[in-house]
Amino acid sequence: MIEKMPSSEERTQLFTDLMDGKIPKRVPVVAQLTHEFAIQYAGGDLQEDQWDTTNLEASFEKVCEDFYSDLLPVSAFRLPSFYKLLGSKNFVMGSNGFLQHPDVEGLKLEDYDDFIASPYNCILEKVLPNLHSALNSDPVTRSLVMAKAFKAYTDETSNLFRIYGNLINKSNYGTVNFYAGFCEAPFDILSDQLRGFKNISLDVRRIPDKVEAAVNAVTPLMIKMGNQPFPDKYNATFIPLHMAPYLRDKDFERLYWPSFKKLVEGLAEKGMRSFLFVEQDWMRYVDYLAELPAGTLMTFEHGDPKIVKEKLGNKHIISGFYPLSLLKTGTKEQCIDKAKELIEIMAPGGGYYFSFDKVIITLNSVNVDNAKAVLDYVANNASY
Repeated sequence: MIEKMPSSEERTQLFTDLMDGKIPKRVPVVAQLTHEFAIQYAGGDLQEDQWDTTNLEASFEKVCEDFYSDLLPVSAFRLPSFYKLLGSKNFVMGSNGFLQHPDVEGLKLEDYDDFIASPYNCILEKVLPNLHSALNSDPVTRSLVMAKAFKAYTDETSNLFRIYGNLINKSNYGTVNFYAGFCEAPFDILSDQLRGFKNISLDVRRIPDKVEAAVNAVTPLMIKMGNQPFPDKYNATFIPLHMAPYLRDKDFERLYWPSFKKLVEGLAEKGMRSFLFVEQDWMRYVDYLAELPAGTLMTFEHGDPKIVKEKLGNKHIISGFYPLSLLKTGTKEQCIDKAKELIEIMAPGGGYYFSFDKVIITLNSVNVDNAKAVLDYVANNASY
């Protein structure tokens, strides 16, 4: 572990300096572990502990004790209770205890015009009943189902926030929040939840005008969705980026980028910073990312860190690039050497914090001793 455990104030200062464009005392460390990993790591039962979230606190606490991070390292993004009540087709619990996201069609091809005219009304009236079988019913039944699901959601969320608060206070984590809001890029919401990967791939080629109109129509709704309850320049709205690497350049330029840029700029105009998970390989589009509002947080999954540092490092805050696969297959020395390599590239001049290239979801996806060794090494040795 780290030689001297810092206070919450010291840890918070690392991130406020980072986001103020100053060089922090050392490189901040952010470990990102899911509730599924925490349950497995603590020896719990995935089939049980996701349904009774009172059991999560002990699992989360075990992770906090064993994995160094300057921010709370573990969280639960999706829990199954309210999806089960809704009869969801877009998030379904698998036999292995993990929520699966099948390729779904929430928006029918013939409903594009209704969606373009009023995305919100179309989602309420057509998309939600298509995605959730329990809502495809008469108004009374639908209302009761929605009330039960919302009650389950608020109960789960309230319990999670209680757990997070307890752990932040107990372990003296920094108090900035990179997940103070959540939304998706307009093209991604159309792809992920409305048309599905297969359908949107066809739509881009067959009806690009309607796709363009749809992403433009839903952009204000995504800006509203991304609003933080208490906007703060040291918090952020999380936006995972999905479809861009699968698009041709001309389709990205027309159908993805303009509405996405408008989303990030719209949040910034309201005083809200964005935190992007730059999924897959965005190297074709690095120059576009340079156009986003200064101080945007970006975690990169793949790509060339030298090029990203050169083109984005003076304007944005970068993390990621460290491959989870190495934690699984490499020796402890190899894993630490990779951390050294990335820090030498990314840290000079500031604008960088250390994290892996993605969250850790399953216990068998990494060698936990390697993960702990890397986090401890960076916390003890990484400076700018």
